Amino acid sequence: MDQQMQDANRKVLLLLDNVPSHVVRDLPLTNVQVFLFPANTISKIQPMDAGIIAAFKRQYRRFQLQDAIDRDEQQKADIYKVDQLIAMKWAKAAWNDISSKIIANCFKHTCLFERETQKNEVGSEEQDIENELKDAINQLPISRPISIHELINPEEEQQVAHEEILDEDLIKLSSSQDQEEEEDGEVMDENPPMSTK
Repeated sequence: MDQQMQDANRKVLLLLDNVPSHVVRDLPLTNVQVFLFPANTISKIQPMDAGIIAAFKRQYRRFQLQDAIDRDEQQKADIYKVDQLIAMKWAKAAWNDISSKIIANCFKHTCLFERETQKNEVGSEEQDIENELKDAINQLPISRPISIHELINPEEEQQVAHEEILDEDLIKLSSSQDQEEEEDGEVMDENPPMSTK
């Protein structure tokens, strides 16, 4: 990526979450500046955590529930049985069904960019999917159905504890990272040109 940006005479800022697999400290980058978010802040500012994953899960669950309804109507023994290939096809279709409006809206929730008014249109699209999920659940022979929220966000996925981080903490962490870079002699332009594409 750095070479591509050099060739295009561009500078970019690459924002990464702070996971061990993102080892970038000693990379000799000239046109890419890497900023690692402090721990436990991603759920607040990363678009995937700000709703894109939930939108994907809604779409995927729609396929899963419709398949269960079809299997129930065919009086199959295990209406929830799904092979890996079908699950992969559902995942691909679920991703392709997520509209660009939903993705743009999730970026807006991060407050990284200026907000525009478009939320109602996206909200109704998401609400339509949730209504489809509720209808599908009601069609299945389930004695105690779970809520849509529980369906999309199973308890097992909620085990990660999120620490509250204040703006002041983010500023301190960012300042200390900038200071480390200055000491290492790796200072880049504070305002790299951002792409408008």
